[in-house]
Amino acid sequence: MTAKQKIVVIGGGIAGLEASSTLSRMQYNVTLIEKSNHIGGHVAQWDRLFPNQRKSDEVIEFLKANIPSNLKIQLNTTVLNIAKKNTSFVVTLSDNETIETDAILITTGYDLFDARLKEEYGYGIYDNVITSAELEKLFRENQPILTKQGKEPQRIGFIHCVGSRDRKINNIYCSKVCCVTAVKQAIEIRQKLPYSEAYCFYMDLRMYGLSFEEIYNESQEKYGVTFIRGRLSEAAENKEGKIIIKVEDTLLGRPMKMTMDMLVLMVGMTPSEGTSNLIKMLNLETNSSHFIASKDDHTQSNITSQAGIFVAGAATSPKSIDDTLADARGAVVKILEFLNSKAQ
Repeated sequence: MTAKQKIVVIGGGIAGLEASSTLSRMQYNVTLIEKSNHIGGHVAQWDRLFPNQRKSDEVIEFLKANIPSNLKIQLNTTVLNIAKKNTSFVVTLSDNETIETDAILITTGYDLFDARLKEEYGYGIYDNVITSAELEKLFRENQPILTKQGKEPQRIGFIHCVGSRDRKINNIYCSKVCCVTAVKQAIEIRQKLPYSEAYCFYMDLRMYGLSFEEIYNESQEKYGVTFIRGRLSEAAENKEGKIIIKVEDTLLGRPMKMTMDMLVLMVGMTPSEGTSNLIKMLNLETNSSHFIASKDDHTQSNITSQAGIFVAGAATSPKSIDDTLADARGAVVKILEFLNSKAQ
């Protein structure tokens, strides 16, 4: 390592925080750029995490506690331009500051799918159709779970795969965490509203984690959550503000019509606006799902199509928290290899 070697990390979510802290502890000159007024990304907005109902704040506080004093964090800042200069890059920020850097790590994460694009589901049209993120916010703020009519919902439906595995909107990938999030939230609803009924409408249940199958079983056996294999075709509102849904039960091979007091759309991950902007700015290759493409999915997953530009976290594909943190650590290794070869 040479004294002047610098790294710019773009995105202050958990991937950016983990990678920038690690590199700074190794005495590299690291600047972390975050567009919002806080670090922690989406995880900082959640309440409890699957599979053990751990408070998300515990993860964020752990990462914050490991931030070294030499890490420079710039909040409320965006990247306006990145230009190549010999073997380095010049990064121009929204405050007109310029940073010459030897490597760039992109950790710009994801945006949640805009549920209004699935108009047939009624989000933005009917008051009692909300997203999983909005329900999570109610949990985090310890707000009462009420319909827009001010009543506790007796029947709550969770719609899986909203914005994922959907050819109509050209998002054919799985967002990986929606199924287990639905199970987690259904359990929390039953804990908070023990007399309510919770229904999960799914295409296929994809429980990736080691203990995810256990909480799926627990949701049925202990909390009475009902799972119906079928995709929502239409939602409408009646005079009382209840949501009438039409679903094709693919196990029984028959259509169903049910009335819900509240409908929760499990919105998937899409490439973030920041990711899309950097793809254009740096002329990066993308994969079939419009995330940043890795040079090699198996052996060089943190390396992009441009030398000196690295990527980690959900900027390449949907990821869970543990996958994101592991990916950030993998990116650190590749950056170190690159900087060492550059210094020789």
